[in-house]
Amino acid sequence: MPSSYTNLKYHLVFGTKLRQALITPELEERAYSYLGGIVSKLGGVAIEINGMPDHVHLLLSLHPTTAVANAAKAMKGGTSKWINEQKLIDATFGWQEGYAAFTVSESQTETVRRYIRQQKEHHHTKTFEEELEQLLSKHGIRPDKEHFRK
Repeated sequence: MPSSYTNLKYHLVFGTKLRQALITPELEERAYSYLGGIVSKLGGVAIEINGMPDHVHLLLSLHPTTAVANAAKAMKGGTSKWINEQKLIDATFGWQEGYAAFTVSESQTETVRRYIRQQKEHHHTKTFEEELEQLLSKHGIRPDKEHFRK
């Protein structure tokens, strides 16, 4: 085949350090925009970004040469550094160790996008821990609950 064709979409989830409510309403839009900019610099597309004060969900498309682990590291490190250097909140900002990442097929893209958009509504009835446990289980991953709080 003379060309390579890819459609590599991922749903990523990561929380703030110690699950602190660090993503304030004032910070939210700027932080999500900054995350999207990092994805763009990596050659990807941020399709949807939303979350809560203690975690963020991203639906993104990555360039085939970009590993998910490298993208997560760049996004987490880049936003932490930017938020802290700019002193955008009164506390020291950081993300918890690790992340969750799931592949998303084209047929499920709109469903995942809607799910991410509706984060505020989801969390009227379930905690981040409950949500993450459900997502991991749905994707065949047995969660290590010990690491949920780090």
